Amino acid sequence: MSDAPADPALRAAYRLCRRRTKTEDPAEYALIQLVPAPLRPALHALWAAANALDDLGDDRTAPAAERAARVEAWITALHRELPTGTSPDPIRHALVDTAVRWRLDLSELHAAMTQVRDDTDGRRFTDWAAWRAWGRENLLPWFAQVRAILDGAGVPVALRLDTREAYEEFLDGVRLTDILTDLSADLAQGDLLLPEEALDRHPGASDDLTHRRWSPAVAALVAELTGLARRWVGQETLTRGMHPGPATVLHTMAALLHAQLDAVDAAGPALLCDRPRPALRARARILVPARTRAALAWSLTPLTLPPPQPLDAPRQPPAPARPATAPAFRRPPPHPSGDRPPAIPAAHLPTHVAVIMDGNGRWAQQRGLPRYEGHRAGAGAVREVVHGALEIGLRHLTLYTFSTENWSRDTEEVDAILGLLRDEVAENPFQDLDVHMRWHGRAGRLPPDLADLLHLRERTTRDRTGLTLTMCIDYGGRDEITRTAAALARRVRAGHLDPDRITDEDFARHLPHPDMPDVDLLWRTGNEQRTSNFLPWHAAYAELHFTPGLWPDTDRRHLWQAVTAYTHRQRRLGAAPSAPTPL
Repeated sequence: MSDAPADPALRAAYRLCRRRTKTEDPAEYALIQLVPAPLRPALHALWAAANALDDLGDDRTAPAAERAARVEAWITALHRELPTGTSPDPIRHALVDTAVRWRLDLSELHAAMTQVRDDTDGRRFTDWAAWRAWGRENLLPWFAQVRAILDGAGVPVALRLDTREAYEEFLDGVRLTDILTDLSADLAQGDLLLPEEALDRHPGASDDLTHRRWSPAVAALVAELTGLARRWVGQETLTRGMHPGPATVLHTMAALLHAQLDAVDAAGPALLCDRPRPALRARARILVPARTRAALAWSLTPLTLPPPQPLDAPRQPPAPARPATAPAFRRPPPHPSGDRPPAIPAAHLPTHVAVIMDGNGRWAQQRGLPRYEGHRAGAGAVREVVHGALEIGLRHLTLYTFSTENWSRDTEEVDAILGLLRDEVAENPFQDLDVHMRWHGRAGRLPPDLADLLHLRERTTRDRTGLTLTMCIDYGGRDEITRTAAALARRVRAGHLDPDRITDEDFARHLPHPDMPDVDLLWRTGNEQRTSNFLPWHAAYAELHFTPGLWPDTDRRHLWQAVTAYTHRQRRLGAAPSAPTPL
């Protein structure tokens, strides 16, 4: 490569990563060959690091506890080596150098890497939802690093996707294709990485697979799963509006996955004994024209590359990867008045409080300021209320931040709101608090950099167990219900649901956030008394609490007052009243 590092050991490390990629995953190597040559070493380093970690976790010559210890030692060593810019391990050496050169935030990989450690004890999945969560937690962070490299190279909207759902479903297809391809090796190790929901549709298939017997039930299961994988990787909207370079890579990846699924289908009983591979002729039909298209696409794109660093140049480390141990979170700062939170027993707290933060614009207008200044002041109230939620031990707080209807506001105000959101999420004021941040809403209309920041915060805080803070951005309740109905319709069309037997539970499982609990307390500020299309499914039985104050004047004490008022209400949920339980 033209910008090869001056350090011979580093050059050797990158060559090892390239050789391992080519030898152990020819399809991945072929895809990397479709990107410009200066980007390939970084991608080889990422692939080799992910594979080295998987190899440690899968080495069945060692007991599970020893494998888990080896994986954790690898992660701990990476954390220790990142600030130094080097490593005695050649694959980590290349990964560390890639992180330094491309300014990657490897803390995003923490959950994916520790998942490999946890998987040494084996995995079982009751349903597709659990299976998807496992697969996405493993794949999404690594793909995010690829996106960061393309962004750093100046590729416009690198891997920008119309919808998050299409992207994640594509990765589900990648994972399912890999599992079907590696079925023989996994079964030999006693692993069956398919959800019980899928196995139960074919009685006897689970037992037959465990004993490596090919049967009609296994054949029907494999046929159903390859069909499902084809549908997942065949996302027509995936590359809409994308730069032609990454679009070519994704189109080629989809075509190679289809070829791999053809090989799985054609393998028959041999699938349980050996890893199926597509015919060389089939691969050539895909790759030869793809190379021509990729070369043309990239020839029209000037790249921004990090400058080569002299051997003795000081290196500024990237953001360090988090250690495998749980971090210590700080407590929220006390209220300036010295007021302390009320002592409410956990059994009497609402599980989920949702807030309509009304009155920002009116607050600004009362002071002769532009409306967007009210939103800026309201950001301080958000921090206050989050601090108050942590202090009383609230588990879920959901904020109506920007609705689907808010796009109709003045362009200047919309731009200001989105800019403020971008600044707040980038500043990450809850970084040191035990707050799991989530985003609920549509991705298609948000600025790509804001959507990427929201995804980043969600990924890097997903293992936090304190307060779950959900920000509803480009959210509408009717839109959520419409999308859920469409998901159910797709399941009915695929033959997985009987439309005459759809239950409330079926509907809830297909919501965009199926794990979001029902709202116990819905609080609106600003002296308005309506719910404004906010969480209609979740808030069907919520206690309503309306207060006159405008949102920017709100602080944590108002949350405490709302929660205290909730504890004095008798919640019957349609049942007959009973004697109140004293606090």
